[in-house]
Amino acid sequence: MILDADIKSQLAQYLQLMEGDVVLKVSAGSDDISNDMLALVNELALMSSRIIVEKVELSRTPSFSVNRVGEETGVTFAGIPLGHEFTSLVLALLQVSGRPSKVEAKVIDQIKNIKGEYHFESYISLSCHNCPDVVQALNLMSILNSGITHTMIDGTAFKNEVENKNIMAVPTVYLNGEFFGSGRMTIEEILAKIGEGSDASEFDTKEPFDVLVIGGGPSGASAAIYSARKGIRTGIVAERFGGQVLETVGIENFISVKYTEGSKLAASLEEHVKEYNIDIMKAQRAKNIEKKELIEVELENGAVLKSKSVIISTGARWRNVGVPGEAEFKNNGVAYCPHCDGPLFKGKDVAVIGGGNSGIEAAIDLAGIVKHVTVLEFMPELKADAVLQERLYSLPNVTVLKNVQTKEITGTDKVNGITYIDRATGEESHVELQGVFVQIGLVPNTEWLGNTVERNRMGEIIVDNRGATSVSGIFAAGDCTNSPYKQIIISMGSGASAALGAFDYLIRN
Repeated sequence: MILDADIKSQLAQYLQLMEGDVVLKVSAGSDDISNDMLALVNELALMSSRIIVEKVELSRTPSFSVNRVGEETGVTFAGIPLGHEFTSLVLALLQVSGRPSKVEAKVIDQIKNIKGEYHFESYISLSCHNCPDVVQALNLMSILNSGITHTMIDGTAFKNEVENKNIMAVPTVYLNGEFFGSGRMTIEEILAKIGEGSDASEFDTKEPFDVLVIGGGPSGASAAIYSARKGIRTGIVAERFGGQVLETVGIENFISVKYTEGSKLAASLEEHVKEYNIDIMKAQRAKNIEKKELIEVELENGAVLKSKSVIISTGARWRNVGVPGEAEFKNNGVAYCPHCDGPLFKGKDVAVIGGGNSGIEAAIDLAGIVKHVTVLEFMPELKADAVLQERLYSLPNVTVLKNVQTKEITGTDKVNGITYIDRATGEESHVELQGVFVQIGLVPNTEWLGNTVERNRMGEIIVDNRGATSVSGIFAAGDCTNSPYKQIIISMGSGASAALGAFDYLIRN
């Protein structure tokens, strides 16, 4: 049995929601993955009379496609969609059966109106928490439009294919045989990338807002909800909901919730925001902000939004080391997410730059997958919690280098080593390896602000205890501010404070 009793119990409830028959066309060989795939699809067929299994020959083996009776949908799983991709399988079964998606009607219409042939392939790992968003988006596009197909490819099941294409980061997407993109992408971002996104003109016609929130992370969602609850006209511009939370796997310090995952929390944030009368503008980035009679926010698509007050909640991103080779080999050996990309380095030698909690947690996780991990810490001592250091030093395949400065990440077409300098002696050394994971903290997403509002030397927006910035009517919240603690629960609180501060500002002005 592939599925345990608990999963089968939950799955049985979902399969009852199927509205029509589904045909699973399976291409299997005699290898272990093929045998496990056959066991999985046969279990599914036993659980629902609406699921039919046919043995066929597809372009990849092992793989299986999910189809309507007598109709190819273009949805294929090359590999076994368990782990983080199990939800992708369940959704494919439901949506192919006729169960409607929860995606907005406007987006569905955009997908249905796409002309031409689009054949997507996404390379994923089952431990990647960023991959399901991409897989589910491309699957839905295939189901809704006969000119679109999508194949999810598990990198561990098709190692030769991954190595031949030098894929060293997931998700990586190909379109019609050419590289399309890498990293998490929402359905709105994919549509924009193929030229089917929202038109700027639809933004220009919007009436001015009372509060416009920029950013869809915990602080932005909190600010939008608190603003909308005041009964004032509220808008939110979000590249994607969740922000940096999407890069977090396990969350155990969100009070009242013993455990959740970043993707689940991000989905909950969006769901909660949609409960209110909030104008949501997704897959959009702010480019400029200027205080005139109203505050004007220019988007990267050229549109200009106007508002009486603005709350900036643009969060932060992974900090770069800033050494030669980092940018050149990004996604070709340089990575930032050990959970996503770690399995691609199985049996190889890697380095982790950073000795804080995130760096040491990454090293511990990677040690269970790769051949050897070298940790490089700039300071004389590691900064991680004692319990993490104790665990790290107990591992036989980890080397810790302290008081060293990374000089260069080397390679030709992909990473082959790292050069560092001993800060005490000045001696230069080189370690041969195949991957480098950068874990040295965050940098605020505030470059687009220029000199509009006062920022500190680290680029963080300086705010008071009400979230007010140096410019009247412009507020800020979350990890993009000078708040000393970058925590989800603190970001949410600061978003609420900024919303209340903005409301007080509107009353007085």
